Amino acid sequence: MAHEAFDYIIIGSGSAGGVLAARLTEDRDRSVLLLEAGPSDDDDMIKVPAGFSTLFKTRWDWNYETSPQKHLAGRRAHWPRMKALGGCSSMNAMIYIRGNAADYDEWRDAYGAQGWGYDDVLPYFVKSEANQRHSGPYHGTDGPLVVEDRRFTHELTEAFVESAVASGVKRNDDFNGAEQEGAGVYQVTNRRGARWSVADAYIRPAMQRPNLTVRTGALASRIVLEGTRATGVAYRSTEDGLEHVVRANAEVIVSAGAINSPQLLMLSGIGPGAHLREHGIEVVVDSPGVGQNLQDHPVAGTLIYTRDTTDLAEAITVGNLLRWKATRTGPLVSNIGEGGAFYTSRDGLALPDIQIHVVPTGFYDNGMHEPVRHAVTVAPTLVNVQSRGAIRLRSADPRWHPEIDPAYFDDRADLDAMLAGYRRMLEIVWQGPMARFLDEPWEPSVRNPTDDQIIDVVGRLGQTLYHPTSTCAMGTVEGSVVDPQCRVHGVEGLRVVDASVMPRVPRGNTNAPTIMIAEKVADLIRGA
Repeated sequence: MAHEAFDYIIIGSGSAGGVLAARLTEDRDRSVLLLEAGPSDDDDMIKVPAGFSTLFKTRWDWNYETSPQKHLAGRRAHWPRMKALGGCSSMNAMIYIRGNAADYDEWRDAYGAQGWGYDDVLPYFVKSEANQRHSGPYHGTDGPLVVEDRRFTHELTEAFVESAVASGVKRNDDFNGAEQEGAGVYQVTNRRGARWSVADAYIRPAMQRPNLTVRTGALASRIVLEGTRATGVAYRSTEDGLEHVVRANAEVIVSAGAINSPQLLMLSGIGPGAHLREHGIEVVVDSPGVGQNLQDHPVAGTLIYTRDTTDLAEAITVGNLLRWKATRTGPLVSNIGEGGAFYTSRDGLALPDIQIHVVPTGFYDNGMHEPVRHAVTVAPTLVNVQSRGAIRLRSADPRWHPEIDPAYFDDRADLDAMLAGYRRMLEIVWQGPMARFLDEPWEPSVRNPTDDQIIDVVGRLGQTLYHPTSTCAMGTVEGSVVDPQCRVHGVEGLRVVDASVMPRVPRGNTNAPTIMIAEKVADLIRGA
């Protein structure tokens, strides 16, 4: 039976897959099929920066939940992930952060990811970027991904920065420059006050090319293997409900993210052998690391009632929406997590392990609650994570969500760092210029909480910062799933290219690093 054939089939149109589709089709002799499980990104709230959390638990969301988390009071944590063109770049908070230079040197030195040190990856950050304020040597000015200063920043965010500086944290106007540590306002992946996703930056321009085919509503169900060579992809179409098979003449590239990529490998017979056999899946390659090494940045905010200022929640009005549509200005240009800081939780650490996100409203439970009083959220995020979780199958049916266990705070060192970082954050907000806007504490309910009270807040309010990584880790050490060119160990013609290949989660938001990975692998594929 003859199957439709392309040179490259890319599974997932997110921050990696969209970049690869655009870069590989620059060579007009290469045909590329880009498969996306969700629909096109045609909702107004995708473009409105302040609207990102309104997409959670809707048809745009994969709507994942973790297994019950011991250190989150036994709760299942909601993990929003975008199911549409552009993937999570169409749903994230648009913060442009690359992580620390030392993160990439660690990938190279500790995990055997040769060619992925900071000096190796910096050119690809630069290549991807069109920064509206910064330029070389750390920034690009003519790449597809527009990065700009937000057109609206709330006074509470500015007050936090002033308080952090007053407390001894240095001011940092470029977290992606020479140094990461410090306090400042975040740049965002916006273009003239609207979200600028990978769909905008890379996919749409490439869709004008005859050698790119994009199919939405296409859920990949398995990688077709002939022996240990990937030769195609089977996918289910929402259009007709049937399974279709397409052939890849050169390579299959899995860019489905840290949850879906390991799930798809396991469904295809690539993964921990005993686990696959439990689900009746024939083992093609016994790869114990698939789905293991899951890392995420946990966050738990302090919420404080405010006075003599406004609350972003009250800015979501028809009038402000009309203003945004007409002028791309006003409070709806806020990305909610407007600024913050990177610092060490305790003296003696060489690198930051805490990132602060400042939110000028009461934001908890993924922003699913309307605040009843004016408030601010200042959220310490652990960015040097020791705990390791896993993705495992719950069924051999690709439509079933896998089991997600991030193992938050299972390593006591993570909780100790969060406690220390939380205390330092409280000192900053209550003692500096920000304090004049603060009324009474909300969560925790006292200004100087005990360790047990902070642990209680972490348990009740702790959640994901939306940065799952490392479930198909790159390297040459035991447990690595892909080599330094992102080729799956033990399988020919198959790569994984997305956040799942990061051997360790970087210190910061993960969208920019995922785009960088795809830019670099595109060059590896092309032999550039």
